[in-house]
Amino acid sequence: MRIALMFRVLAVVAVFVASLAAPAFAQEKAIHTQKTTDAVITLKSETGQWKPGPNKFALELTTSSGQPLDAGKVTVSTSMTMPGMGPMIAGATITPDKAPGRYLGTISFPDSGVRQVTVSWDGPGGKSSARFPVPVR
Repeated sequence: MRIALMFRVLAVVAVFVASLAAPAFAQEKAIHTQKTTDAVITLKSETGQWKPGPNKFALELTTSSGQPLDAGKVTVSTSMTMPGMGPMIAGATITPDKAPGRYLGTISFPDSGVRQVTVSWDGPGGKSSARFPVPVR
């Protein structure tokens, strides 16, 4: 009896430890990749797209040779122009992930449409920004 209980406890602990080591997104798909003179920016999510409502995503910044870019402080914001109205603006919450050049973010959209995404960074790898369209479906 005691041995069976010990095995159950060990199995639960093993599952718990494995879940801690699992990446934020099990199977990430690229939402958009943008190449600039300073960096390659890749937005990723589980579904490979943003949708209306809350979204979780990963942002990866690399050099043109594929090395992680030490981007320091990173911001992500979006805007969408609406006829007869001011632009709809949404900002993302961004935190550095464990891997260099990788950040995890959340952002929410009230509806679908193409957003102009601005990614800005300021760190040891340089200071720059990029702007590109991403659909919200």
